[in-house]
Amino acid sequence: MQDAGWQRLVFPGDGEMVRRMRDYPWATSALGDPRDWPSSLRTACRICLTSRFPMIVWWGPELRFLYNDAYMPLLGDKHPALGLPGRQVWSEIWDTIGPMLDSVMSTGQATWSEDLLLPMRRHAYWEETYWTYSYSPLHEEDGTVRGVFTAVTESTEQVVGRRRLAVLQDLGAQAGRGRDVAEVCDLVVRTLSRSGQVVPYAAVYLGGQEDGGAVLAASSTSRSGQGGPAPAWPADEVLRSGQPAALADVAARFGPLPSGDWPDPPAEAMVLPLQSDGGDPVGVIVLAASAGRALDAAYRNFLGLVARQAAALINGAISYQAQLRRAEELAELDRAKTTFFSNISHEFRTPLTLIMGPVAEMRRRLDPADGDTRAELDVIHRNGLRLGKLVNSLLDFSRIEAGRMRAYYEPVDLSAFTAELASVFRSAIERAGLRYEVDCPALSAPVDVDREMWEKIVLNLLSNALKFTLEGQVAVTLGEKDGQAVLRVADTGSGIPRDELPRLFDRFYRVQHTRARSNEGSGIGLALVRELAWLHRGTISVESTEDEGTTFTVRLPFSHPDAAPAARGPRAPAADDSSLLLSADPYVQEAMRWLPPLPGIWPSDTSGSSACVLYISANVATPDPAAASSASTWPW
Repeated sequence: MQDAGWQRLVFPGDGEMVRRMRDYPWATSALGDPRDWPSSLRTACRICLTSRFPMIVWWGPELRFLYNDAYMPLLGDKHPALGLPGRQVWSEIWDTIGPMLDSVMSTGQATWSEDLLLPMRRHAYWEETYWTYSYSPLHEEDGTVRGVFTAVTESTEQVVGRRRLAVLQDLGAQAGRGRDVAEVCDLVVRTLSRSGQVVPYAAVYLGGQEDGGAVLAASSTSRSGQGGPAPAWPADEVLRSGQPAALADVAARFGPLPSGDWPDPPAEAMVLPLQSDGGDPVGVIVLAASAGRALDAAYRNFLGLVARQAAALINGAISYQAQLRRAEELAELDRAKTTFFSNISHEFRTPLTLIMGPVAEMRRRLDPADGDTRAELDVIHRNGLRLGKLVNSLLDFSRIEAGRMRAYYEPVDLSAFTAELASVFRSAIERAGLRYEVDCPALSAPVDVDREMWEKIVLNLLSNALKFTLEGQVAVTLGEKDGQAVLRVADTGSGIPRDELPRLFDRFYRVQHTRARSNEGSGIGLALVRELAWLHRGTISVESTEDEGTTFTVRLPFSHPDAAPAARGPRAPAADDSSLLLSADPYVQEAMRWLPPLPGIWPSDTSGSSACVLYISANVATPDPAAASSASTWPW
């Protein structure tokens, strides 16, 4: 027995390895009595035993093994290994560390290794481990290297943790890449297959079958569309219960699965539910654990996160498909509505034509002296024009939505054409007691427009300005800026509330509770103007302040790629007066309905044109004066 004081000097402390070293029969060992050890070995031993960091002392030709308490857990089942040759302790990794130790012994040069993979059997299975350590030489007094001092730490958890985090990040990056459930299942399996060291095998089973069972959607050994029933994995049980299941006999039950570059196939796996947004499982996912790592709590938590990520991707695909179906239903409903508007507009136009023709003929033949009959026919005529205008607007809108609107773009002297259109509203605007300014100077070049569409743009904006302007003025200006023709229709009317502006050009939307000459309207006019401007590759915008006025601005490019080549060249002549008056007639007639009639005599002209409509409306006998304060009380 060695002297107790000498033992405390060589083996200081009170840990387990201190007790083992004090009780070890050193005198009969290859290292001999500690009192005869070189001072370098005794010093290294004291440093090792008093440190809380894992340390090893390898000594002598056989590199006998000395270590401290902090190193004991790193040995696993190999503890105790005190005094054994290093080759015997770490036989499975000696082909890696043996040459490194020999190099230090022979050269006296220290080494450094960081996150070095060392597969070892310290817990009765081949384990994937990573280490960071240094080998430093231990010299005797004469400088001879007699041993190696090692400070070591196991970095397995850090390396594996980084890999697991990378898997979760990779799965998260797949969000939005799959459009249907089968594609997403395949995407999940392919993503996990890129990380075989962490998840060597994965399979996704989906529920929703008539028998309530789960069917394979994708796996590491098959892809979507190639699956079948799941007789072996407990997918049906997990799907029904919603609880995960851990399996420890994978190799025996299912044979060798993909090993993910590890020598041994997986021995353990988990079957986890894929929870839907509503809480019930939509399927299950099978995730095998690498045979190089035990399926401990940390591994289980990681696989649970993988299942949650996979479920989120699948639920995203389910939601996308539901939204897609909803969008298709809405699109089909929209197409049906467009078809209905188109068909009903056509149906309305036929009887309207049959009505307006005889009315116009009766007005032409009627004796001017028959005032009452003429007044009734005028009411029929004006309301027929109004209904025709509404039907034509609906038909135009339905054609645009169905993509059947055909435009003929030609170079037009837009200044002269716009001034001509604006002139037809002069009588109505001035009769309303408003100032009317039209400023359309010549532009530098013709503008490619469809004449009929431009008429509808200008006439709708002028009609709108007159309707909502009770005093002040209406101004029409045309100019050019930044290579575009710019039309502005400004008024000093009631204005538009700020919160109404974003929806102003929506179809069938009408601004409520705004002072106007009439509360009638379909909500089509401004929406149609926007669509017609877009067909010209132009834009329309609005600026408005309540109780101050509104300005609509239309911008068109000078040229349009669909303009007829043959039409290019000299400026096109202005539209024919008769055709212009005919197209403007419904707009002017409707505007006249908003104004109180002026007293006078019945006109003798019975041509029915817009030119005389202004006088017809102006000369209709005034009904009850008490009702004259509101335009909406007039029968026309």
